[in-house]
Amino acid sequence: MIKAVIVEDEERGLLNLKNMLARECPNVEIIGEAEKIEDALDLFNDPAIKPDVAFLDIRLPDGLVFQLLNQLRPIDFEIIFVTAYDQYAIRACEYSSIGYILKPIDPDKLREAVGRIRPRQTNQIDKRLEVFNHIYNNPNAFTKLSVFGLDGIYFVNIKDIIRLEAEDNYTHIFLSTGERITASKTIKSYEDLLAPFNFFRVHKRHVINLNFMRKFVRTDGYIVMEDSMKIEVSRRRRPAFIEQMRRLQQAY
Repeated sequence: MIKAVIVEDEERGLLNLKNMLARECPNVEIIGEAEKIEDALDLFNDPAIKPDVAFLDIRLPDGLVFQLLNQLRPIDFEIIFVTAYDQYAIRACEYSSIGYILKPIDPDKLREAVGRIRPRQTNQIDKRLEVFNHIYNNPNAFTKLSVFGLDGIYFVNIKDIIRLEAEDNYTHIFLSTGERITASKTIKSYEDLLAPFNFFRVHKRHVINLNFMRKFVRTDGYIVMEDSMKIEVSRRRRPAFIEQMRRLQQAY
């Protein structure tokens, strides 16, 4: 069983989450509840309460939940934020690999978030929270990406990513250091995350960092990257890619 704590100030929201967990995630046992930061501190400081995960509403009556988390460090449980739409919080969760569920709660998203929990495994949650806080507080100045690899959690400088390659529901991430990380996320999710950083999806299997592009062989429709890898640009994506090249040239 996965032991869970819920921190939620709205009674209807709390009841809804509990009912959905009982129905959709029967392997989750709720061992504690709190409505405010003050109450949650008492709950987490109780030696008998040892959760594997905490479902946390971001906005509470006595402040933001981050005030609670800062007082609990070091944290040894997983976190899933439960929140109304907040574009900065969602973006920060995506880049830091911290789970989130939007209200109203989608059962599929709830099962997906719970399915990522690995009790009693090293989750590096404090380091991931640092990435989250940096992005949440500086939405236009973040530089790192948290990656759930098959053998652990990696913290990658975005500028060091040369390219990404899809393999089924996994993504291989190739770095300028020569390292390769296999991530348990689809390439589509990384395409969306990295688009603001000059990354472009040139093929259904490939997303490239345009800063590492050495040459585009237009006649044959492929790119030579700085790591000497040849990447095909699909016919369907070629016009958009050429237009992107044109815009970049104008920018410089």
